[in-house]
Amino acid sequence: MTIQTQASERRNRHSAVRRGRHRGTESTTNFSRGFAALGQLALNGVQVSARATDLATGTVLFSVDDHVVMPTASIGKVLLLVEVAARLQSGELSPLAVLDRSPVDAVGDSGIWQHLQAPALPVADLAALVGATSDNLATNVLLRRVGLEAVSARTEALGLTRTALLDLVRDHRGPDDAPQLSVGSANELTWLFSALARGEIVDPPTSQRVISWLSLNSDFSLVSSAFGLNPHSHRAAEHGILLVNKTGTDAGVRSEVGVLRGPGCGVTYAVSMYFDDAALSSRLAVIDGMRTIGLDLLEYVV
Repeated sequence: MTIQTQASERRNRHSAVRRGRHRGTESTTNFSRGFAALGQLALNGVQVSARATDLATGTVLFSVDDHVVMPTASIGKVLLLVEVAARLQSGELSPLAVLDRSPVDAVGDSGIWQHLQAPALPVADLAALVGATSDNLATNVLLRRVGLEAVSARTEALGLTRTALLDLVRDHRGPDDAPQLSVGSANELTWLFSALARGEIVDPPTSQRVISWLSLNSDFSLVSSAFGLNPHSHRAAEHGILLVNKTGTDAGVRSEVGVLRGPGCGVTYAVSMYFDDAALSSRLAVIDGMRTIGLDLLEYVV
């Protein structure tokens, strides 16, 4: 399989706009609530990484340790969707090719296919399930079909060096398994979603397929809880607001990346938190902090 990308050029593109470890100099008044919330979380022992950029100009609006590699749970599934979309576009894979689930793919938690009777589904339907509900079983079946090595090669060719899908989804991770499903930096994740929105990942049709799948996402529990959208029906703009996002959730991990468009402008954002999840209060504080960032993002785009 040949992956036609200009890796060095793309590395330069998303490293050139990198700012310092803390809030970007372009905005001193906007995002003050979110910056304060993240600062308080960091003081309480939460590892925080975040970045927001203007979708049109690439201007860094907000940045906290955006270069740090963080656990991102299911956000790495976006890289799988890119590989699947590229193969559909090239004709190497048919959207109607039916894939069977097998005992080796079985996994719990996120997704609905594990609760359905259908033993097999078309590739395009499996990708839609991943986009809509972060379906773990559909992820494993697609990953078995295309191969983790191919996803890693595609990721590297895109110029991503701090973002990766490391493994298939597992109910339990042993000492010989990757410690996390995926990792990523806020810097690279905002670049990836901005490039998807502009149709620059592989080619415009491939980018559009990925965006279409992600636009089905129904998890608005983190940053996007501030946007007032219907999680089950939001593919058309509501009050001028349009969102495409992906979340990642695991024990001690909360992460979200997305593109938010509003009447005034658009913004790409990535926020990841790594924390001690022993107490519910710690989890709720993290979620509240992420929502606070969402309120600042909403204020910016309207």
